[in-house]
Amino acid sequence: MSSEKHTPKAVEKIKHTGAVAAPSLFTLGNLACGFFSILAASQGHFLKAGGLILLAAAFDAVDGRVARMFGTESDFGVEMDSLADAVSFCTAPAMLMYFMVLHNYPLWGAPIACVYTCFGVLRLAKFNTMAHAGKGSKKYFSGLPVPAPAAILASFAISYSIMQDGGNNLKIMPVLLPYIYNLVAIAMIIMALLMVSTIPYAAFKAKRENKKKSIWNLLLGVVLIVLLVRFLHDIIFIVMTSYVLFGLLAVLYRAFKGIKVEK
Repeated sequence: MSSEKHTPKAVEKIKHTGAVAAPSLFTLGNLACGFFSILAASQGHFLKAGGLILLAAAFDAVDGRVARMFGTESDFGVEMDSLADAVSFCTAPAMLMYFMVLHNYPLWGAPIACVYTCFGVLRLAKFNTMAHAGKGSKKYFSGLPVPAPAAILASFAISYSIMQDGGNNLKIMPVLLPYIYNLVAIAMIIMALLMVSTIPYAAFKAKRENKKKSIWNLLLGVVLIVLLVRFLHDIIFIVMTSYVLFGLLAVLYRAFKGIKVEK
C-alpha cells in the first residue's frame, strides 16, 4: 500500500466514510458481550457466560488494531475501551464465578468477587494513567492485564460445564477441574493481587527481528491452532494460566540472576 493513507486528506476521507466509528463498534461489541455474560451467569448458563467473555476478549483484541489501521486512535477510544473492559473483564468474570462457585460461601464469596472486580478496575485506571503520562512499556505490562485472568475464569467455566455434560475435554482436565473448582476463591484473590502489582508481564507488542525465534513461534502457533480447533476451552485455560505462572517465575529468575527488566 502507498504512503497516501498517512496524509491528512486520506484521514479526512476515512472520517467521511464512517470508518472512524469502526473501532468503537468493536468496543461496544466487547461491552455488550460483558453485559449478556452477566445476564447468562445469573440464569445459570455458565458455558454461555464464559463463551461471551472470550468473545469480548476477541473484540477487545481487534478494536485497537482497527483504530491503528484507520489512523483513528483517540483518548475517547482509550477511555471507552477501559470502561468496556471494566464490565467484560472485571465484573463479568467475577459474577460468573460468584453464581457458579462463590455463592457456596455465604460469608466471603461475594466479598471475593467484589475485591476481584475492584482490583481489576484499579488495574485499568493504573494502565490509563501510565499511558497518558508516557510511562508505559511496549514490551511489558506493569501488573497482570485484566483480559488474562478473565480468560482463565471464563475458559474454566466452559471446560467445567462441558465436563459435567460428558463432553470433549483433554484427558488431564477431568482430573484437574474438580480441584480447580475448590481453589477458585484462592485463585481469584491471587490474580486480583497480581493485577495491581508491579510484576512485569509480556505485552507481545514489540517487533521481533530474530528469524529463528519467529520460525519456532510459527511452529508453536500451528500446534496451538490444531489443538484449539478441538479443545478450544481447555487450551485457552492452559495457555493463559501458563502466562500468569510464567510471569511469576520470570520475576524469581530475574531476581536470582540480578537481571533488570528492559522497557
